[in-house]
Amino acid sequence: MKIKVEFSRNERIAEEIKKVVSEIINYDLKDPRIEGLITVTNVDVTKDLRHATIFISFYGDNEKRDTTFEVLQNAKGFIRYELANRLRIKYVPEISFKLDKSIEYGIHISKLLEELKNPNQEEGN
Repeated sequence: MKIKVEFSRNERIAEEIKKVVSEIINYDLKDPRIEGLITVTNVDVTKDLRHATIFISFYGDNEKRDTTFEVLQNAKGFIRYELANRLRIKYVPEISFKLDKSIEYGIHISKLLEELKNPNQEEGN
């Protein structure tokens, strides 16, 4: 039995934006202040396709995360320009970035669970 899953136009465009923005950030941005692992976790596109909110997750310390997020904010114009060149859509949405702390939170919870599982281990051993 085949299950046919249909996605709306907005969902398809959001996935394509997610893929392309990820490529741009990881391969095309040449700013030396960008450090650590950057992941595009999700993209929300408005119904009229005029605005896209891009959720970004970082792996690294808070100072590097803040610097990298600022670099991305300043590179919005470049990223949108590259999106326009790579996507085949009539209107490229305005983009905004938001921090996604879900991965960070998941790592924190994993550490807490590990500590509960092994209460005799001291921190750092």
